[in-house]
Amino acid sequence: MLVAFSVSPLGAGESVTEAVADAVRVVRESGLPHRTDAMFTTVEGEWDECMDVVKRAAEAVGRHAGRVSLVLKADIRPGHTGELTGKVERLEARLTSP
Repeated sequence: MLVAFSVSPLGAGESVTEAVADAVRVVRESGLPHRTDAMFTTVEGEWDECMDVVKRAAEAVGRHAGRVSLVLKADIRPGHTGELTGKVERLEARLTSP
């Protein structure tokens, strides 16, 4: 399962860097495969593992403000692992083949 999510505090001012850093710290400490970009963090694992990380990341952000915004998208595909990189590798291979 892949879960892409974005979590940020609402009403905490213009910069959310510190709150988001706390959320990303939770993801990194989880031990799950992950990738963070400018808009989302994606984690890969089993349902309960991923949802636990999302919950703890949202709680970390919640310590910075009384309200939290969470956007989540999941690719639920039992029996498949390594998709965090596999999906991109297959796309790149297609783009470079005639």
